[in-house]
Parts: sequence; structure tokens; C-alpha cells
Amino acid sequence: MHTMQNESRGLLKDLAILALLVVVVVLPLRLFVVSPFVVDGESMHPTFENLDYLIVDEISYRFRTPARGDVVVFRYPNDPSIFYIKRVIGLPGETIAINHGTVTVTKVDGTEKTLSEPYIAVEDATYTKVTMLGNDEYFVLGDNRPNSSDSRMWGPLPAKDIIGYVFLRLLPISNAGYLPGTITTPY
Repeated sequence: MHTMQNESRGLLKDLAILALLVVVVVLPLRLFVVSPFVVDGESMHPTFENLDYLIVDEISYRFRTPARGDVVVFRYPNDPSIFYIKRVIGLPGETIAINHGTVTVTKVDGTEKTLSEPYIAVEDATYTKVTMLGNDEYFVLGDNRPNSSDSRMWGPLPAKDIIGYVFLRLLPISNAGYLPGTITTPY
């Protein structure tokens, strides 16, 4: 009988320690450092598929700015309760010109670069537009251009709406990995 009481106390102590760890470690990590994100739709195909389970790094952009090619999760500017995932194409102060699907960036220093985009599924060759970005604005596009609601439709993405970048893909297990969607060809 005495042993059962000791085992119960030991179990309660272990549960209390676990609860404390959750409050002290897991909760702050979840609230301030990383968050889960489930892909909804095909706008980032073939890089990400519907229902891919991702982990978003929410802290790094406090110390650096998003880079061209980063895959970011953000609040949709027209309805902050909705979260999107897209690829950063244009940086603050740049001009983005899309001519029948070919993207050319005019950097702040005036140099031009036509982007090589091996990650896109299908080019949207019908689209032509020029967008000048403000000091705190980004131009983002989905990798599946014909099936993506992005900066072409609703305009530049304010920096304040960016939550973070995709740090890990956990599901599906067969595609799990660190920094999924990262491009190897420099812009």
C-alpha cells in the first residue's frame, strides 16, 4: 500500500515537471520562435503540395530582412485572419517587371536582372505588369503561377505582414527536410 502512494506521488511529480516544461519551454517557442503551418491549395506546387505540414521560423526576420527566393508565410494584406505562403521575388525599393511570364528585377542601384526560376510549375505567359515597391514592401509570387493569388493580383506585401520563412517540412515524411523550397541558383 505504501508503495502505491509513493508511485502516485512520483507520477504526480513527473506530470508537474512535464507541465512546467511545457509552460516554460514549449509555449514560448511556439508563441515567439516557430509555428506550424499547413499548406492549403496548389499555389506553391511543385515546391509544396496541399496539406504539407511545415514549421515556420518566426524569429530570424527580427535580425535580418527577407531575401529574394525565400519562401515566406504571411498575413494576407486584405484579410489578416488568412495566412498565405509565397516566394519573395522583389525587395523593398525595387521595380518588378513581368513580361509574358518573364520576371525582370530592377534593383535599387539601377541594375537589371532577369530571373531564372527553375522552381515554377507552369509559367503564366499571359501576364504583363510593372510594379514599383516602396521602402517596406515585397513582391511575392506562387510557384504555380496560373493558380496563385499573389502580388500580381493584390499588390505589394507590406513587411509588417510577414510572419517568417519556411524552416522545416515535417509531412509528408517522404519529403521531410530542412529549408525546403530553398533555391540553389543565386539571384
